Amino acid sequence: MVAFSKFAGAALAIGTASAHTIFQEVWVNGVAQGHIVGVRVPTYDGPINDVTSNDIICNGGPNPLNTPYPTQIIQVPSGASITMEWHHTLDGANPSDSADPVDPGHKGPIMAYLAAVPSALQTSVTGLKWFKVYEDGWDPVTNVWAVDKLYANKGLVTFKLPDCIPSGNYFLRGELIALHAAGSSLGAQFYMECAQINIVGGGSASPPTVSFPGAYGQSDPGILVNIYYPPLPSYVIPGPRPFTCPGGSNPTSTTKTTTTSTKTTLTTTTKVTTTASTTTKTTTPATTTKTTTPATTTKTTTPATTTKTTTTGSSGGGTGGAYAQCGGIGWTGPTACISGYVCNAQNAYYSQCIPG
Repeated sequence: MVAFSKFAGAALAIGTASAHTIFQEVWVNGVAQGHIVGVRVPTYDGPINDVTSNDIICNGGPNPLNTPYPTQIIQVPSGASITMEWHHTLDGANPSDSADPVDPGHKGPIMAYLAAVPSALQTSVTGLKWFKVYEDGWDPVTNVWAVDKLYANKGLVTFKLPDCIPSGNYFLRGELIALHAAGSSLGAQFYMECAQINIVGGGSASPPTVSFPGAYGQSDPGILVNIYYPPLPSYVIPGPRPFTCPGGSNPTSTTKTTTTSTKTTLTTTTKVTTTASTTTKTTTPATTTKTTTPATTTKTTTPATTTKTTTTGSSGGGTGGAYAQCGGIGWTGPTACISGYVCNAQNAYYSQCIPG
């Protein structure tokens, strides 16, 4: 038992020491607004662990924010498609970094909040009222986390803003919670940054709001949770549910968007993920148009190569598909992966089929 505890501790230490992440670029309707343009980014990519700290609002504290703050305010049409771009460091996308945009072992949810402000250039972020506009957590059928999708989409997560939100200046708070060490208090890792935006052509809705700090508790079931063993029956994303316009006129997420423009354009992809016993791949050529009308496509992509580390778990038949679990303490499913994938040990409790 002592030996096992040392092994598990070492595995978790590896996961917590390496791959952090930073929300560092905004796309509006498929058009990139520029690297760190209008986003308050930190000088270090580390996490916040204490949900009662003011640092949980827009980062800071152990990760000092770059100053002076940006002078740009990103213009956002009402109901626009918003993409948050995340990367391991402020160097941006790095195909040679297997931990870009984040270590694939940092499983957890991704969320976005808005707070109305008199000016998006104001320095203070305390005392604001926030409402959630997007969330993605865990699918128990496919065992896929929001972070798995972020990794497959090379750091991009896209959602649609409710079109009934009033016009005006807002802070857009992008948040990723890594749960690989969340089985102990203060083990969950919160990564968040705030972008400065102005919504134009908005509506007149009055979304219910929460405060930061205050929206989360350190022992909330989505924050203090062992995601490895025993197996999770379900997962509750922290905070309120996303705001939707009356009548449900706005979808809360966009998993795949292709937009053509005279400026830099965005293509995000949705990875087809398999269950432990079935492998399904779907490949559809992307559709490109010469207008600014979004067109839906679906395709599979291969993330950057990662270091191959083979692991074994409890014996089980069959072959695991792309990004399926393939080992770990208590695992009884497949321990082999489909062709082109290797079983990579994330920690003592979880191994995953990744490209290799």
